[in-house]
Amino acid sequence: MGFNLQNLETALKAGQKCNTYLPFSLHFFESVSSTNQTLWNLLNEGAISGTVVIASVQSAGRGQWGREWISPVGGLYVSVAISFDQKIEATDSYQLTFATAWGIASQLRQRGIDVGIKWPNDLVLNGRKLGGILTETKVKKGQITQAVIGVGINWTNPVPETGINLESWQALQDFRTISCLEMLTSTVLLGIESGMECLFQEGVSILLSRYLDLLTNMGDRVYVNNLSGKVVGVTSQGNLRVDLETYDTKELITPEIYIQPGTISLGYHKSSV
Repeated sequence: MGFNLQNLETALKAGQKCNTYLPFSLHFFESVSSTNQTLWNLLNEGAISGTVVIASVQSAGRGQWGREWISPVGGLYVSVAISFDQKIEATDSYQLTFATAWGIASQLRQRGIDVGIKWPNDLVLNGRKLGGILTETKVKKGQITQAVIGVGINWTNPVPETGINLESWQALQDFRTISCLEMLTSTVLLGIESGMECLFQEGVSILLSRYLDLLTNMGDRVYVNNLSGKVVGVTSQGNLRVDLETYDTKELITPEIYIQPGTISLGYHKSSV
């Protein structure tokens, strides 16, 4: 059974009501190299903010830091284009990822799916990876002019041991609030829209506090250069805030350090739930 764009449009209209922050223009493909690259190609041909690319399969999906993103049939692979009227610094690009992660997680939580966020860009359920986000930007004179936000969510596709797909999780619950891939796509798109709305209309400090509320890594023990530390937050540039525990003679001191994304792996741990 193929993807039904009309069902998706109906779900989006019901969810957006009259408050349309992103005017979604939907494009579906059976197979692409990557939804992000396909969307950049459309933007180069004149596509506008709100253009969406959805695919059943990606043959060369990309993850963070150039990693391959395995994209078998049964997953959701979607990218959204966003242009910016207001200035956003190139150094603040992680705010777009945080907005996306918080927005999608909060939309899923409204449906009873207890999704959290693993720093910096993963969506987690029961301590396992449900999905990931890849933000790519076009920069001019130090300002982001365009962004493509790619999201992959495990729906019915096979996953590694550290992963989870939403359908197998729903099968163990006494409710099933996401009934089809189109409804999941609508939930993700509305999440991206609400995240961007929060960032640009309410500001980064409010967005960050909401992101931290859902961050599964708060209080995690990490080791940096053989020193033990504890995760205490995230900066607006996307860096992890860690309180290191060091001893100056006999006194314990806890200097705060900032760790850039990609320089430390926090791994996965099962939740106690």
